Amino acid sequence: MKHRIVVLGAGYAGVTAAGRLAKRLHPGDTEITVVNADADFVERVRMHQLAIGQDLKPRPLSEIYAGTDVTLRLARVTAVDADRRTVALADDHGTDEIAYDTLVYALGSTAADHGVPGVAEHAYDIAGRPSALRLRDRLAHLAAGGTVLIVGGGLTGLEAVTEIAEARPDLRVALAARGGLGDWLNGRAQQHLRGVCDRLGITVHEHADIARVEATGALTRDGREIPAQVTIWTTGFAVHPIAAATTLAVAETGQIIVDDSMRSVSHPEVYAVGDAAIAAGPGGKPLRMSCASGIPMAWQAADAIAARLTGRTKFPKAPLRYFNQCISLGRRDGIIQYVTADDRAKPALLTGKLAARYKEIVCAGAAWSMSHPVLYPVRRHRVVATRSEIRTGVS
Repeated sequence: MKHRIVVLGAGYAGVTAAGRLAKRLHPGDTEITVVNADADFVERVRMHQLAIGQDLKPRPLSEIYAGTDVTLRLARVTAVDADRRTVALADDHGTDEIAYDTLVYALGSTAADHGVPGVAEHAYDIAGRPSALRLRDRLAHLAAGGTVLIVGGGLTGLEAVTEIAEARPDLRVALAARGGLGDWLNGRAQQHLRGVCDRLGITVHEHADIARVEATGALTRDGREIPAQVTIWTTGFAVHPIAAATTLAVAETGQIIVDDSMRSVSHPEVYAVGDAAIAAGPGGKPLRMSCASGIPMAWQAADAIAARLTGRTKFPKAPLRYFNQCISLGRRDGIIQYVTADDRAKPALLTGKLAARYKEIVCAGAAWSMSHPVLYPVRRHRVVATRSEIRTGVS
């Protein structure tokens, strides 16, 4: 009987894991099924571009997995029973349940409102394609002179505010950052960022902790009112609640706790990658939710699964570390902040058009690798471990 591998989610981490497993394992011994609600691979790092009206190249998952021996199942995951090793699904035809021998949990994350009143009712987000398209429609109908407020001074907020300000110079665009503007960057990068905001006419509200979002704008905890016809919430991400409802060991964030091979510490037949997992990086610091973390986490999980199934006691260690932070500031400017392994800013950086080109190469390269998950020639190994060995953690 074939070993059943189910991958939940087809974002950067899920697509990478499934493709790498297909390259490592012989199809005569394994069945790899990818479950995803969307028919396309979504370039999440480009949602700010989609929101402002740019068209992204469609990347159908059916084409991505054509000829790879990976089965695609279009459905929503509604529950996981980690003890029975089953996944509950729902689609337009009803509900279903599938079983697995090994599970790769890569359901990712969505926008986090941090319990701030009014966010759900009045704010937009760009955490996924449906929400980015809703914002796109709203911005398209916003007349000249309209006011837009982006809440959140992290990477997503900076990319969104500069993209909107550049594409729509007829709008009054503002950014509310809880801390200083780009205060995690080095001094030269911060200076460049301020210059870009000034050039694009962006009003920056620093040290603005938003306490409430209303239909007419936002209110800070110190009583400041920031008017906005459109408020965009980019203050971080939260994982889907499915894992927390299982018997899997999860952190307070709801992320699955994994070891250095991305294997669940409580259920050895479950691996978690990307935003859905909490894993230690250099110095024991948790990896941040990002494409830069998710892809190497997927490499690690796939290599560990393949090694254990094929009877090998050792497997390669993926580079679970950081090299740079790539920030697009519109289509013609950017910042490449080089960082230490644990994500602290170094003195070195790139700015301007060169940085914008660098960021585009990174994004395009990631999308290309997602669209070509199995590159030949490949060496596919035969499965030798039994199901009981996998379930009990024996290599």
